[in-house]
Parts: sequence; structure tokens; C-alpha cells
Amino acid sequence: MAQAQKAPQKTVGRRPVPVRKPAKIVKPVEVADAGGRTRGIDRAFEILECLHDSKKPLRPNEIAIAIGAPKSTTYDVVGLMLSRGILDRADAEGRVYLGRRLYLFGLSHLTHFDVMRLASGFLDHLSEVTGQTAQLCVLDNRKYVVAQMKEGERHFRISSDVGEPVALPWTASGRVLVSHLDDKAILKLIPNDDFILPDGKRLSERTFLKEVAEARLEGFYSCDGTSGRFTHCFAAAVYDEQRLCVATLCLLTPREEGLQDHARYKRALIDAARQMTTRIGGERPVAQRGG
Repeated sequence: MAQAQKAPQKTVGRRPVPVRKPAKIVKPVEVADAGGRTRGIDRAFEILECLHDSKKPLRPNEIAIAIGAPKSTTYDVVGLMLSRGILDRADAEGRVYLGRRLYLFGLSHLTHFDVMRLASGFLDHLSEVTGQTAQLCVLDNRKYVVAQMKEGERHFRISSDVGEPVALPWTASGRVLVSHLDDKAILKLIPNDDFILPDGKRLSERTFLKEVAEARLEGFYSCDGTSGRFTHCFAAAVYDEQRLCVATLCLLTPREEGLQDHARYKRALIDAARQMTTRIGGERPVAQRGG
């Protein structure tokens, strides 16, 4: 029988001391390396975005397929996110969804991020003085998103989902949100298919850029709703200290009321947006100073 190998030794004085092998280094899940592997933190965000877009709980293997990730890695990252409360178990079938801890993070963001924190008061004011639905809208991942909303007190209610991504060319806000960009940057930002309107017609890029130029002059734009024939949409820009449009204050009105009382709604919205710009330390572009 072969004799077992002895551990290598070194001598200290007269007493031999075993030489310990280096501790094994455990590589974190999906750490980026020279081969371009995706980092664990990136996988976590992909999982969050997948669940947000799906609007329903999914099994880890369904998530893995949706984001194009290895199933083993996805299960590992999902398990870690469950243990931290970032995800919650949705049922006994193994489905998971966005966790309640994310809501707490959102509240902290709402408290400390000036635009979001201040918006609530401005939306309440706009809804009260106009009787219409008021919104705070932002640009997120190349889309228009309603971040906050205060419904008007009219019997006519306009449905608009908070957090639902919408193509920029479909909205008045979309023209204002990109108005600080040049034409080349705007066309690079907006996916080509987003110029196809809800009725199936295509809005020409030239027409859209012309409308953005109009929005740039006043930091304001209004138009009939493209996703609802009976609505009229108003949007005014909120600027940061670099004179970039970081959000819009919006009004959604029944079409006839919007056209009949257009001047009053426009003035109320522009005044609120300018006040909000000042409150966050922002500054309007030079071209608008006389407005």
C-alpha cells in the first residue's frame, strides 16, 4: 500500500512546523473579469427591471430566460435578494416579486430628493386651482414615466398609470423632457419604433424635432392626447442647476375644457414649474428669461 504523503514542513529552531496551504479564495457570484462576465450587482438590477417590466411575480428560471442569464447564477442572486428583503416570495410555486424593502427605499428617496419631495405640494396646488389631474413626469430609460399623480375633482377621470413607461413622441411631456438636447442626441435617444403612434400612424422625425424646438422656446408644450382622443395634455419644464430639464409638471384635461381654458391652465402650470425650478436651485435656459 502506498505511503501517504506528509505535509511539507519547515524547521523553526529544532521543532518542525507544518507549512499551511494558502486559504482558498471564493470568487463572488459573477464578478466582472477579463472575459466580460456580468457582475452580481448588474444581475440584481436586471432581475429588478425584469420584475418591474413584467408587472407580475415570476419563477427564477423564468427570470433567467427573460434576462439571458445562467439559471444557477439567477437562483443564487434571487436567493440573496430574498434574504435581504429586496425580493419577496409571492406564492408556494416559487415565484418572487419586488420586495417591501424597496418601498422603504422609495420613501427615503422621496424624502431626500428635492424634485420628488417638493412635487407633491405643487401637484396638490395645481389640482386644486384647476380641478384637473396633475402629474410629475420624468425621463427613465428612454421613456416617459409618470412619477407622481394627483387626480382632479371632476367627474371626468383620466386614467394614467404611475410608473408605466410610454414612448416620448406620444406625449406633450416627451417633447419638453428632451428639449435641452440637440437634434442628433434626441434621435439617438428615442428608439425608431417609438415614433409609431397608438393609432398605427408614424410621426415623422422632422415633425417631432420641430415640436421639440417649440417646447424649447417656452419650456412648455401642449397637444391633444395621442393615446386618448378626448384629452388635452399640458407640460412645463422643471430645470436643475445645469439648466437641464429633469422633470415636467403636467395637466391632463378633457379636450374641450383644455382648449377653452388653455391660457389659464398654461399660466398656472408654467408658474408652478418655475417656482419648483427655483426651489431646487435650478435655472431656466437663457432663451426663456424674457418669458
